[in-house]
Amino acid sequence: MGYDRNSLPAPSPRLRLLPWETDTGKPCFLSTNGKPGALARIADRIEADQLRDGAVVLKGAQAVLDDCKAGQYAVRLALRAVTQSLGDVLRIADSRGARLSRPGDADDCEGDEQDDDHGPYATRGRGHRSQAGPN
Repeated sequence: MGYDRNSLPAPSPRLRLLPWETDTGKPCFLSTNGKPGALARIADRIEADQLRDGAVVLKGAQAVLDDCKAGQYAVRLALRAVTQSLGDVLRIADSRGARLSRPGDADDCEGDEQDDDHGPYATRGRGHRSQAGPN
């Protein structure tokens, strides 16, 4: 089953989206209270592996695209690997993005403007845009 970021509840900085799902395809979350433990370290290692795998898949897909003789099966296989890797990378980005500090958090500077118009994956702050793209 692939990663569907639109089916998740809004990310919370208090909960970490883990890089795996339940056996029924539901997302897994971890509450660390800001203190990384053994499970968080395992998730970190899996995310690092997924990012490395994504780089390998990208190179392989590029090689297939550059090969004029690559057949339909090779292209479909490469596309399947790319979509899996892209799903992994999006899950990692959503997980990490949700754990970034937000305007209004205790450790933010006073006087920062807060954006009230944000979607479930919007990052608020200077230079960032929501999932929907430019305004």
